[in-house]
Amino acid sequence: MSSEQIGLLFIVILFILMFLRFPIAFSMLLTGIVGYGIILGPGAALSKLGADLYTATASYSNAVIPMFLLMGMFLGSGGLGKELFRAFNSWIGSLRGGLGIATVITCAAFSAVSGSVVATTATIAKVAVPEMIAHKYKDSFSTACAAAGGTLGILIPPSGTLVIYGILTEESIGKLLIGGIIPGILTAIMLAITAWLQVKYNPSLAPTSQAKTSFFEKMESMKYIWPVPLIFVISMGGIYLGVFTPSEGGAVGAFLALFFSVVTKRLKWNGVIGSVSEATSIVIMIMFLIIGGKIFGQFLSITKIPFQITDTLLAFNLPPFLLLLVIFMLYFICGFFMEGFAVLILFTPLFYPLIIKMGYDGIWYGIMTILMLLNGFLTPPVGVGALVTSSVTNVRVESVFKGLIPFWITLIISTILIMVFPQIATFLPNLMR
Repeated sequence: MSSEQIGLLFIVILFILMFLRFPIAFSMLLTGIVGYGIILGPGAALSKLGADLYTATASYSNAVIPMFLLMGMFLGSGGLGKELFRAFNSWIGSLRGGLGIATVITCAAFSAVSGSVVATTATIAKVAVPEMIAHKYKDSFSTACAAAGGTLGILIPPSGTLVIYGILTEESIGKLLIGGIIPGILTAIMLAITAWLQVKYNPSLAPTSQAKTSFFEKMESMKYIWPVPLIFVISMGGIYLGVFTPSEGGAVGAFLALFFSVVTKRLKWNGVIGSVSEATSIVIMIMFLIIGGKIFGQFLSITKIPFQITDTLLAFNLPPFLLLLVIFMLYFICGFFMEGFAVLILFTPLFYPLIIKMGYDGIWYGIMTILMLLNGFLTPPVGVGALVTSSVTNVRVESVFKGLIPFWITLIISTILIMVFPQIATFLPNLMR
């Protein structure tokens, strides 16, 4: 068999392993090493495994992942999600559908210190959905607001997924994080408007409104959430201005989050230990994903499949924009059946060389990749955002998926906007030093 045929065979085997629910990281690790060994020999494969286990994880840029995770864990364990919802609810909760809008905005704000879809969705859904249901909001609408808003956790920085994309492609992690700010804010606004429009044209989704709060109560609620803008501005602003590297910015953010949570007595010693333990577990999982992705990507490179895909697609002389649509449709379709990390790690080594060869910006492509993953988080049967929301609220997952349809359409519109106007994603990174 030729190396290309071996590569195609092992891609099929990889999909079979993932379909059988074999862990994604180990699926990539196993297929990559065995395929590497078949082509270059067992000795070369074992040597590669030993080297990549170290080089894939020892990079200084990887330090940004545990730092941003700790920042979110410290603040989340300290009850920040509840305080954020209380604050935004006091300002807009009295509007018809205001609780739903407040939920989306709360998710966006919590994403600025979390960087995780699962953490954002679970934290806010636990707080917001029971409140909405108590005010007779429809279950499907209530859970959909939390699930849709929770997807912003991998777009608005600090995004661990953008960091992984940067590690896989060697694009600037700092520019990727900054590049997610405007698309994240734009998408959050569009999701909030979607919630408002649904209630406007179908009042039965939110039949009651809360009593208005006084201006004093509104201002008082803000005093509990000041760490979010402060920590975000210091950590992201330092990265943007070149004062910090991404890893240093993450470390500063984690320290400020811990300092605030401990000084204000929101976080006890057990909470600190629990946050560190949970962050450690997630980092280990991510490191295995990075190792598996690196090894499988390098196996593909020796099969020359990524380069053949590039040459084959370019040989059709299709307009670059049409090629982009083909690539993004593959992301879109696979998002129905595969977990987002799997799509990211599998497709990035395949299509990134083609994107660069066509002259597109790697930062913009990273943001577009994340937007395509967002759609997958909301679509059955693997929609992680919907499944997490259902599990923490005990609302049937079918109801969650039903309520998500309008938000899913909004995410598609947001994706198209940034595809047509790439400056939305590249404006801030292009201003960086």
